[in-house]
Amino acid sequence: MRIAVEGCMHGELDNVYKTLQYMENINHYKIDLLLCCGDFQAVRNENDMESLNVPRKYREMKSFWKYYSGQEVAPIPTIFIGGNHEASNYLWELYYGGWAAPNIYFLGFAGVVKFGNIRIGGLSGIYNARHYRLGHYERPPYNESTIRSVYHVREYDVHKFMQIEEPIDIFLSHDWPRGITDYGNCKELVRHKQYFEKEIQDGTLGSEPAAQLLEKLKPSYWFSAHLHCKFAAVVQHGEDGPVTKFLALDKCLPRRKFLQVFEVESGQGPYEIQYDEEWLAITRTFNSVFPLTSQSANFGGVQHDMKDCRQWVRSRLQERGAKPFEFVQTVPCYDASQSLSIGAFAENPQNPQTESFLQFLELPNLFENALESREPTQSPATLDHKGPDLDPEEIPIDDEDELEELDE
Repeated sequence: MRIAVEGCMHGELDNVYKTLQYMENINHYKIDLLLCCGDFQAVRNENDMESLNVPRKYREMKSFWKYYSGQEVAPIPTIFIGGNHEASNYLWELYYGGWAAPNIYFLGFAGVVKFGNIRIGGLSGIYNARHYRLGHYERPPYNESTIRSVYHVREYDVHKFMQIEEPIDIFLSHDWPRGITDYGNCKELVRHKQYFEKEIQDGTLGSEPAAQLLEKLKPSYWFSAHLHCKFAAVVQHGEDGPVTKFLALDKCLPRRKFLQVFEVESGQGPYEIQYDEEWLAITRTFNSVFPLTSQSANFGGVQHDMKDCRQWVRSRLQERGAKPFEFVQTVPCYDASQSLSIGAFAENPQNPQTESFLQFLELPNLFENALESREPTQSPATLDHKGPDLDPEEIPIDDEDELEELDE
C-alpha cells in the first residue's frame, strides 16, 4: 500500500491533489491513501469562516467547498484530523468522525479507523494546559475565547486512547509530541527555526499528552504538522522494543516540504475506510461520561467489561458491516454568484452521520441536551485574565504573515 502524508492543508485541496496526481504520473505508481495532519479548513460557506480562527484578512474560501458540493471529488481516499485553524462548527458536527465530503473522512476529535488492514489513529487539535482537563463546553457561534479553546485537546479524548491494547500502525497529531526533538537532528532544526531553541531547552516544545500517547501506543509511524517545517526522528521504545518513525511536514506552498509518500505492507486491495472494532467498544464504554460542560470527565463513573463490549460491537459490525455511514450535506454550499448573509445558518444542525453512528452503538444523543446548556459567554479560561484568550503557542511563528497574527 502506498500512502501520501501532507502537513497543514490550509484549504489547498486542489493544489495537493494536483501535486499527487503529478507524482503518480511521473513515477508510474498509484497512491492509495492521503493522510492530512490538520489545519484542513473544511470551510463549506461564508458562515463557516466565522468559526475559523484566523485574522479576517486571511479568511478565504479556498477549495474544500467544491468537494463538499460535489463539484469536485477527491481522487484519492483522504483521512484528516483537525488542527488549530479549522471550521470548528463543522468538525463539531462530526465529533465521532465521519465523511466531511465524499471520499474525505474526518477522524473526529479522537478516532481510529482501518484502511485495508492498516490501523490509523488520530488526535485533533493542539495542547493547552489551561483547558486540558475541562470538558467540551464550547458551542457555536463562538466568542473570542471559545473560537480558540474549542480545538484544545481534552483529557477525555486522550484517556480513551490510553485504553487501546491492539497495535496502531499509523498515528496523526497536529502538534508534535513533547520531547520528540531529542530523537532527531535538533541542531539542524534550530538552525532553520531559531524560534524553537528556547522551548526545546525548556522542554516545552510540543504536546505532553501526545508524548504520553507515543509512549503508550508505540505506533510504527507518527505524523505531525503545525510548526511548518520538516523534521524526522526515530524513537526506540526500550532496548529491544518497537520503533516509531516520526515525521513532521510543512504546509502546502511552493518549494516547501509538505508531502511525503511511503509504502507499508498490507493485504490485497481494493482498500476502503472501515470502523475499528476496539475503538467502537472504547467509545461505547466511555460515552456515558462524555463531558459536555466545563466540568472534567468522571472516569470513576465508568462501569465496563471491555471483553463483553467488544463482543457486542463485533456482532453489530457483522450485522451491518463496517463501512462508515454515508455523507450528508447539512448546510448550503458556497455559491460565488450569491452572497450568504453571515449568521443565516448560525445554528449548528445535528449531522445525520453522527445520529446514525450513535443509534448503531445504541447510545443516547447527548448533543441534543447539550445544545440547550451552553456555557456562559465568559468561559473558564477568561475568568482570571482580561482581554482575548491569546496564546502564542497556538500561533505558528515561522512565516512573516504568521508573525503578523501575533498582533491581531
